[in-house]
Amino acid sequence: MTVKRSPTPIKEYVTPFLDYCEIEKGLSNNTQRNYQQYLNLFIKWLVVSDQPNLKPHELTADHIWEYRLFIARTYKTPRGELLSKKSQNYYLIALRALLSFLAERDIETLPSSKIKLAKQKSDETIAFLDVRDIAAMLAVPDTNTPKGLRDRTIMELFFSSGMRISELTALNQDQLTMLKDNATNRTYELSIVGKGKHIRTIFISPRAAEWIRIYLKKRHDVDKALFTSLVNNGSDGKRLTPRSIQMMIQRSAMLAGVSKKVTPHTLRHTYATDLLDHGADLRSVQELLGHKNVATTQIYTHVTNKRLRDVHEKFHGGSDLNNK
Repeated sequence: MTVKRSPTPIKEYVTPFLDYCEIEKGLSNNTQRNYQQYLNLFIKWLVVSDQPNLKPHELTADHIWEYRLFIARTYKTPRGELLSKKSQNYYLIALRALLSFLAERDIETLPSSKIKLAKQKSDETIAFLDVRDIAAMLAVPDTNTPKGLRDRTIMELFFSSGMRISELTALNQDQLTMLKDNATNRTYELSIVGKGKHIRTIFISPRAAEWIRIYLKKRHDVDKALFTSLVNNGSDGKRLTPRSIQMMIQRSAMLAGVSKKVTPHTLRHTYATDLLDHGADLRSVQELLGHKNVATTQIYTHVTNKRLRDVHEKFHGGSDLNNK
């Protein structure tokens, strides 16, 4: 194996890298778009720093440090906000993936291990809701209207299944026809295409299934998508976008009096936390969330630390030894 120095600038490798993500890695379209967005900022930084044609072997640790300063202190989102530590890491992870891609092709470049991620505070890692907050949000939509019924069904399905927003928006009506005329008090299984185009199973509680059943019976169109945007309370055939759902959930949280910022992923976090709080083991939660590695699921364990401490204080006899 011979490592070679490439005369091609780093910016020219972004498109081949995205092709690799699709064909060899099987990453979702959403992940590919995110990688493109994150890497475009690095290319923009190269231009701003007057080195647009920097080649892979010319990239140094000093370049990475200067780029990290740029995304931490200078770059602002379209809303005029600086990036959080978590968001900064997304940009760094994309760059690491690009360098790993180059290394796999025996192109000399900075090792991806030289890019260190920003340390995150534990309270930045996960946000979740109390079940009372969930109940308040579910009560917000007016289910006597098509839009309200749709929105209630979306939130019920989110909390019941722990789906990712990309998985939910991809659902089609025909995947859930078994619920339409099948009212039973049991949990349903549904196979979906998850992250990385992997098939995984989600579970739908009897309550969420009932809302889906009511929603489907009110649908009189032949649109493919399970959740569509509405015009004059009728489907316009356009699949509901992740952004539309994000805005709906934020609005429902605000009207429910929830003070913290709520996103679709917050509902996924709440789903996982609720499982752990009720005694589910980490491996099972990993499977239910569709995480490839249990290390990803471990971000939830600190949420249950207080509960475990309370159990220890209540049931452990060590505190009584001084009285014996």
